[in-house]
Amino acid sequence: MKPATRRDCLQGTLAAIAGAWSAPALPAKPSAPTPSGRDARGFQLTEIFGSPRSRDVKLAKQIGVNYVIAGANLGRVRREQYGETLQKLKESFAEVGMTIVGVESHPVPAEKIKLGVEGRDEEIENYKWAIEELSKIGVKMICYNFMAGLGWTRTRTDLSERGGALTSEFDIDSANRQGLTQWGTVSEEKMWDNLSYFLKAVMPVADRCGMRMALHPDDPPLSPLRGIGRILTSAKAYRRVMETVPSPMNGVTFCQANFKLMGEDIYSLAKEWCSRKKVFFIHFRDVQGTREKFHETFHDNGPTDMVRMLQIYSKNGFQGPIRPDHAPTIEGEANDRPGYAIGGKVLAFGYMKGIMDALKLPYQ
Repeated sequence: MKPATRRDCLQGTLAAIAGAWSAPALPAKPSAPTPSGRDARGFQLTEIFGSPRSRDVKLAKQIGVNYVIAGANLGRVRREQYGETLQKLKESFAEVGMTIVGVESHPVPAEKIKLGVEGRDEEIENYKWAIEELSKIGVKMICYNFMAGLGWTRTRTDLSERGGALTSEFDIDSANRQGLTQWGTVSEEKMWDNLSYFLKAVMPVADRCGMRMALHPDDPPLSPLRGIGRILTSAKAYRRVMETVPSPMNGVTFCQANFKLMGEDIYSLAKEWCSRKKVFFIHFRDVQGTREKFHETFHDNGPTDMVRMLQIYSKNGFQGPIRPDHAPTIEGEANDRPGYAIGGKVLAFGYMKGIMDALKLPYQ
């Protein structure tokens, strides 16, 4: 089966924006004021959306989510149009009371960069332009990955979870039966060379623009996957990334389930990297199993102490976007976007806000 990807979730953003601008404008809705007792610092509760006109955005607003992680998808326009396109994206979300605090997945096509093939220098130049233009509209975080050829990968998306909800699963045996991708064999050494080349090219621009580059771990964190080397599979690998180009803008998307599958002590790791100001974005989710075979859980029924994780993030100085990632599909929802249906996220946000309120952890 075709693996699900975040780009699949976000594709069509620009087309949606264009359609929104041709449609009658919605009345401007100011963001809700910060409720009494909340704090303008701390966690920013966010969700990932492609279109500001979707039902999911309206639902998110109703449950108190005011921040969005967007997809830029600037590959559809010329460099000279990046600024205008991003400004329209920002304004379209502002119309419905949402503030963009980051983009997820590469803002421009980056597959040649990741594979290290002809054309990567052109993609890198596009990337530099995108960093500058995102910075100009006040978006200061890019969640990017370095999974070449394959994005985040699951081998099944209809596994029964609690009460018959549908969730995703990865099984290395099933993945191996699919054979090599069109890219054949790509070594880990080659992947390290490609990542180093990319970082050395773009980090000076990120430093100048104040753009936090939040590197997402490989999902699943094992190597190789269908012949392609995966290098972001341990805390040691992340330390190597930070040492390759030392910079306050070179940091982490702490997708805690992936670090758990690596076999890391995620409690001490979160404490270390938050204290060092290296965690720029949190994917709050849980899984059951090992890196070779696991499935996604609801946020309240996995093996991780989620209360403890939120305490660690907050106590050690994390301030920024957090989103509940990969929720099961619940009754009444189509399973056409596995992991990204809104129903399970409503539960997740309520669960997170309940913990934060009970422990008086600052959030907005």
